[in-house]
Amino acid sequence: MTSDWGERDRAVVWHGFTQMDSYLENSPVIVERAEGHYLNDVDGRRYLDAISSLWVSTFGHRVPELDAAVVDQLGRVAHSTQLGNGNRIVIELSEALAAVVPVDRPHFLYASDGAAAVEQALKIAFQYWRNQSAQGRDRYLALGGAYHGDTVGALSLGGDGFGTDLFDPLRFPVVRAPGYEDPHALATASKKVRAHGDELAAVVVEPLVQGAAGMHVADIGAFGELQQACRNTGALLICDEVATGFGRTGALFASERCGLRPDIMCLGKGLTGGYLPMSATAVTENVFEAFLGEDLGPRTLYHGHSYQGNALAAAVALRHLRLIEERSALANVNERSKQLDVLLEERVAPLPAVADIRLAGLMCGVELHPGERLGRRVCAAALRRGVLLRPLGDVIVLMPPLSVTNEEIATIVDVLAGSILEVTA
Repeated sequence: MTSDWGERDRAVVWHGFTQMDSYLENSPVIVERAEGHYLNDVDGRRYLDAISSLWVSTFGHRVPELDAAVVDQLGRVAHSTQLGNGNRIVIELSEALAAVVPVDRPHFLYASDGAAAVEQALKIAFQYWRNQSAQGRDRYLALGGAYHGDTVGALSLGGDGFGTDLFDPLRFPVVRAPGYEDPHALATASKKVRAHGDELAAVVVEPLVQGAAGMHVADIGAFGELQQACRNTGALLICDEVATGFGRTGALFASERCGLRPDIMCLGKGLTGGYLPMSATAVTENVFEAFLGEDLGPRTLYHGHSYQGNALAAAVALRHLRLIEERSALANVNERSKQLDVLLEERVAPLPAVADIRLAGLMCGVELHPGERLGRRVCAAALRRGVLLRPLGDVIVLMPPLSVTNEEIATIVDVLAGSILEVTA
């Protein structure tokens, strides 16, 4: 049956980051339904979702409280425009977020996904300086290995890889500091901020973890110098928390662990618990006030989306934010992270094929020594054992839900170790 669905899929769907010519050869999972932390395919096979459906699902699937929030909102209104008008549930979500984000007196501009939130941040930072008649503040500093999305502005901020060189003619140049694989990355970035401060609109970083770069983790203590360099030069600090936000690193936001209070913060992925596409760009009141002026005058931010501030997404996002506290999710993340660290050290680190293991909260990358599609083959072997993983080249990503159990952590590590041994035997 799977082959029939795969053929139908291949005939009409174009999958992201996927070579469709070999799509069927890689035995894709065609999902029929889900329950808890597991996905069921059209043939009834069950898989532990150890990547949280590409880092978005926080409590798994068919969560009763989140299901109920969607149903309740459906009885009110599914969507109404945010362009010049408001919606009660969006206001309530914004009030709840304002109480927890490490942004001073924040205001929120909503979008649909992380890349769109980053694009908004770029435009806001650029226009912020224009609204103050500041000349020459039109460049950005970003890090090597960075990934901020696939739209053109986000691609420009991002480092090399994922085929971005093809789009170099479309990308704007940035001041580039090293990525987190360099232990001096943030010190170098701070020096570059001081050197280029009078031309920088903003500095853009992924707090603590560069996920798509292969789960590289920075020194928490090194962020203070970067924050100070931004304050001294006036460059706005943009924290991209699309991947790291909502508990993934053991704090609600990774910026908190790094001691950062950004001028602009990008939120996405886990915002709605994996239920509906929604992202947000949070800005300080100081940034927000730079856009105030005459009605439809030149200080206005002429930016918005049709589905901006979708009511269904806002309802589930609000319930999800409360659920994180109700379920003591952060405590579970930190306990399971300790367990995962111990088990990986015991079962996976000694394997000859393993080059490095990087872990922050429940964001984990197991780097293998380079081999012929080794990462892809290990994930395929894990899938046959009932665990869904995904490689980033030769790095196997583990990103289980915040509510993962100790038994499930043990299963993930057992399957990963067995899969590596099978492929490298």
